[in-house]
Amino acid sequence: MHVAADPGQRYKVSEVLRDASAAGLSVCRTWAFGDGGDRALQISPGSYDERVFQALDFVISEANKHGIRLILSFVNNYNDFGGRGQYTQWARNAGAHVNSDDDFYTHPTIQGYYKDHIRRVVTRFNTITRISYRDDPTIMAWELMNEPRCQADYSGRTVNEWTQEMASFVKSLDRKHLLEIGMEGFYGDTMPEKKQFNPGYQVGTDFIRSNLLRDVDFATIHAYPDQWLSGKDDKAQLVFMQRWVSSHWEDSRTILKKPLVIAEFGKSSRDPGYSLSARDDYMSNVYRITYSFARSGGTMSGSLIWQLMAQGMDSYDDGYAVVLGRNPSTTAIMSRQAHAMSALSHLLAGADDAHSHARGQAHPRLMNHRHPSRRALLHHAKQHGHHHSSSLL
Repeated sequence: MHVAADPGQRYKVSEVLRDASAAGLSVCRTWAFGDGGDRALQISPGSYDERVFQALDFVISEANKHGIRLILSFVNNYNDFGGRGQYTQWARNAGAHVNSDDDFYTHPTIQGYYKDHIRRVVTRFNTITRISYRDDPTIMAWELMNEPRCQADYSGRTVNEWTQEMASFVKSLDRKHLLEIGMEGFYGDTMPEKKQFNPGYQVGTDFIRSNLLRDVDFATIHAYPDQWLSGKDDKAQLVFMQRWVSSHWEDSRTILKKPLVIAEFGKSSRDPGYSLSARDDYMSNVYRITYSFARSGGTMSGSLIWQLMAQGMDSYDDGYAVVLGRNPSTTAIMSRQAHAMSALSHLLAGADDAHSHARGQAHPRLMNHRHPSRRALLHHAKQHGHHHSSSLL
């Protein structure tokens, strides 16, 4: 959306989605926010730049054209593109008493701003496709926040209460689409024994408790051992990654009983000793882990790299950019994984169909997607191949 807000740059959005589709990728996670600042979607609470909203219309239209489904996030935890810091500043400007950015989760004024934004996005009528967002199958899921964190309450209770309220609010507007929180996967107080899997600290979220909420349809984790364990070598970081994913996969299968998506992972070009081959090796290992768990017939539903970009978007590169047209070895790895996961998706879906019919159960396409099982998410994204990317569009 931020790139597409400049009509002269829209070809880059088309290029990213076209190249992703050609490589077999099927889902893109991107932002449905831009709070204050340059090319803002939301200039001030309730005030929107129609030109930028039409840029988001364009992103959705292009995604549909290339067979890509979207996960759209409502707000950022960080200050990039505004985030919850901008919301708290707006409240201060309106005369509200706000102590810190963590008041985003509890202050009534800020909660009202955020709900208004959700309503504006979910009920938006696309000027290109002529379809309301909440009726558009191009959108696979909504995300409450990119990486929610809360330093004021490390137990996770504050974020959990906020999640419960906001997830319910989204569902009151739209029951056709899936919903996820946007969490990184840090464990909280619900199962203290799980904290051993955190990378040495907490961020104020509780992966188990929040993802058990009725209105949360699937769980997500992010994985950045190169940031979280920056003093460790590649081998130690990979061991952490294996344990991190394994623990959450087991939770999703036995406790949550909901699909799990690795919603962000990558390796930064700014890491000491970085090389393209090291990144390719890391990606291959993560894909191997993903495929292994998905093949087990459990709840693993895919992985999204951070982040795909077009050529000429270097100013947006935070070190994790992947440009498919520039990195053929990386593209080949991603394409192989996409096709392997797509084949597995159809195999598992076929097995589920046979099992359901044998037991006289409803076909997955008739199931209520409000609380999707792995089969429901598989069907919802049956053309997606379980292979995804995140991108700043």
